[in-house]
Amino acid sequence: MTEALLQMRGITKTFPGVKALDDVNLTVRRGEIHAICGENGAGKSTLMKVLSGVYGHGTYEGEILFEGEPCHFSGIRDSERRGIVIVHQELALIPYLSIAENIFLGNERAGRGLIDWNRTNADAAQLLDRVGLHENPVTPAMDIGVGKQQLVEIAKALSKQVRLLILDEPTAALNDEDSAHLLGLLRGLREQGVTCVIISHKLNEIEAIADSTTILRDGRTIETLDMHVPGGVSEDRIIAGMVGRDLEHRFPPHTPHIGAEMLRIENWTVHSPTQHGRKVVDNASLTLRAGEIVGLAGLMGAGRTELAMSVFGRSYGVDISGQVYKHGQPINVRSVQEAIAHGIAYATEDRKRYGLNLIEDIQRNVSGAALGKLSRGGWVDDNREFQVAEAYRGSLNIKAKGVSTVAGTLSGGNQQKVVLAKWIFADPDVLILDEPTRGIDVGAKYEIYTIINQLADQGKAILVISSELPELLGICDRIYALSAGRITGSVERAEFSPERLMRLMTRIKE
Repeated sequence: MTEALLQMRGITKTFPGVKALDDVNLTVRRGEIHAICGENGAGKSTLMKVLSGVYGHGTYEGEILFEGEPCHFSGIRDSERRGIVIVHQELALIPYLSIAENIFLGNERAGRGLIDWNRTNADAAQLLDRVGLHENPVTPAMDIGVGKQQLVEIAKALSKQVRLLILDEPTAALNDEDSAHLLGLLRGLREQGVTCVIISHKLNEIEAIADSTTILRDGRTIETLDMHVPGGVSEDRIIAGMVGRDLEHRFPPHTPHIGAEMLRIENWTVHSPTQHGRKVVDNASLTLRAGEIVGLAGLMGAGRTELAMSVFGRSYGVDISGQVYKHGQPINVRSVQEAIAHGIAYATEDRKRYGLNLIEDIQRNVSGAALGKLSRGGWVDDNREFQVAEAYRGSLNIKAKGVSTVAGTLSGGNQQKVVLAKWIFADPDVLILDEPTRGIDVGAKYEIYTIINQLADQGKAILVISSELPELLGICDRIYALSAGRITGSVERAEFSPERLMRLMTRIKE
């Protein structure tokens, strides 16, 4: 058996009132890709922050051995000197600096106190070639997509002579093509002798790439699985370890009670605000009925989010044409305020940037979209606001000490529940959910699906946008497919199949 590169023994980390890690053990063999799985709040990211020195020696109990030697990291620079580099889920590039400047930030190519720009750009080009990114090193980081930014982060790690590369949810915001490229890169790095630790909720990717998988639950090590045993390790086997029980059904059972037409969108066309004349949504028409969960499937760039945002008060796009009907009557949705007034809500795919005020508490976030329901004479009733938020904290099982907890400190799944609570309190008739389970674990996903079912049972019309076809197939009553901005067809539940949807999603014309 290959020798251990890293050993973490008896790691215990306590925050005020919370034991985040409890006697955790982790062994990573040299030259392997080692996955770490667990529900939100299981302690995955905390463990990696201990390893990388974000939480320095003395702030936790236990020991870290790297290449057989005890390590006492007091900061990130200490761990990086040993070749341990972490790429966080929230990318740390500075948008206005060039790719090369970002790669060598804090590790500048300089001589006699001056930066050698020729060497900087030349070395950056070599690193970009190594990660398969064909961009000019002088390109500003803001001018490349998220997938390419992720590769720049890895190039930055390689510039530090990385020996153990830690990636926290590296494909969470990537499309299928970029995800496949990144996983291929990790396989290549493994062949070059770089050991990788990957934290991910995408179990199919872990099944495809990992050599070993360690499962954490409630801050404790549950088990480490050898992914190369005869027959392999199934996703269901990993899930059972993560949640402590078998999940025979990943989606809660639901019997729909579908009523009359609630919302109809006809001949909806949206043009890009940055590319003159380009149609992002092209003559799209769809209907939503009361009590119905409708999916919107499409490949990256198909126009799903753009369609949703443009309907929600023209939050995206220019030269928008078409008509929206509610209960058969035409309505105006020229602003977010008008959309909300007509009972339309939109839960964004980017909850951290657009869905929540991360520096405010749960109470203020829940009330944010419907303060008029809590105010009198221009003053918000704080007691009523507290009661409402507390009621949703209980009914949606938001894991927090109280509604005074700051939203930015919550796990991804609990943040998503706060976003849902905000819009449920606004009491919309139509709820558009854009990637409602992105970046959250299977246990929290099940809870979100249950909430969606409950909303449908209350007679609300729900449109779910998701990049995960199994998710749409599991929770929807009907699914529209979108390709290059055009609706290419709709499929009823009785006719669901991944193959049929994929054909529609890749069709150019109706």
